[in-house]
Amino acid sequence: MSWEALKKRHDQGWLVEIAKDLDHLVERIQEAKRKKESTSIGYHGNVVDLWEKLAAVYEKTGERLVDLGSDQTSLHIPYDGGYYPVDLSYEEGQAMIVANPLKFKTLVHASLRRQAAAIRKLTDAGMFFWDYGNAFLLESSRAGADVMCASDPTRFIYPSYVEAVMGYKMATI
Repeated sequence: MSWEALKKRHDQGWLVEIAKDLDHLVERIQEAKRKKESTSIGYHGNVVDLWEKLAAVYEKTGERLVDLGSDQTSLHIPYDGGYYPVDLSYEEGQAMIVANPLKFKTLVHASLRRQAAAIRKLTDAGMFFWDYGNAFLLESSRAGADVMCASDPTRFIYPSYVEAVMGYKMATI
């Protein structure tokens, strides 16, 4: 998310805090949990780095920092600026979309696989995750991430927002 978008959401009251540093963010989450303080923190950085950091904290300490998770990245247009691969700056991503779209797509797929793997570590540890309807699971599956049910390879392992939050079960066709 761009700095401008984060600032706008902060000014509107959707975010109480904004963090740019993952170590500081982890400390802030731990403090809020310890104090049983309700807050909302926006992270200015790549979402893959965030999910991997949360998974690394769990693997190292056994502490699960997030109980509920979702992703609202715009994956309806993953190769045209809706998703930026981890390890590339925004500017590098913009340049690569134009100069080498095939490499950009390859890096998007690798990032989606990493993101899905980090989320899986956290859900295996008890975090509840749902898809917001932003095509995260669809694009992750296309990238080869492990997001399909073993017992029914036509269904995702995580529910949709409508199923999970609104309580409505989608009809199986």
